[in-house]
Amino acid sequence: MLKLRQLQQKKQEELKKKEMPASKRSPTQMLSPARMRLERDIKALDLPPTVTVDIINRPADINEKPLLYIYISPDDGFYEGGHFKFGFSINENYPIDAPKVSCLNRLYHPNIDIDGKICLNILREDWRPVLDLQSIIIGLLFLFLEPNAQDPLNKEAALTLNNDRVQFKQMVKMSMSGERINNIRYDNVL
Repeated sequence: MLKLRQLQQKKQEELKKKEMPASKRSPTQMLSPARMRLERDIKALDLPPTVTVDIINRPADINEKPLLYIYISPDDGFYEGGHFKFGFSINENYPIDAPKVSCLNRLYHPNIDIDGKICLNILREDWRPVLDLQSIIIGLLFLFLEPNAQDPLNKEAALTLNNDRVQFKQMVKMSMSGERINNIRYDNVL
C-alpha cells in the first residue's frame, strides 16, 4: 500500500513538471469543470429533427456566461406546427445546479406560465448532476407532446385540459396564432 501511494505521488510530481504555465495555456485548457462538462454535453447532443440549438456563447468563451437557445417545433400533439424558443443560462456550478431555462414565447400551456417559467421536475427537485442538456431538451419536447395537467403552472389551462380536451385544443390553436384568451395576448408562434 505504501509503495502504491509513493508511485502516485511520483506520477503527480512528474505531471506537474510537464504542465504548462497558465500564461501559455490555450483558452480551452483553462476552462472550469462546469464549462468542460457543458462543452461535452453540447458535443454529445443527439437531437430529433424537431429541435435545433443556437449557441450564443460557447463554454470556451471564458469571458462570457454560457448561453444557448433551443427551438422546438413539435410535429405532433396539441402544439403541432408551433415554433417555440427557450433560453438556457448556465452558471459555474453546472452540473451541480440545473441550468435556468425559460420559454421566450408567451403561450397557453399547463406547464408554462405567461412569464416563461417552466414546470419540469428535472429543472427543480429531480435535477441530478448525471442529467445533461439532452435530458432537459427531451423533457421540454415531451411537455409539448404530452402536457401534464397534474403539475400545472397555468391552472386554467390545466383545468381546461382535464375537463374538455377539444376546447383545450381550440384555445392552444388560438393562442399559437397570437390571439387573446382571457385578456392575455399570446405570441404568434406559427
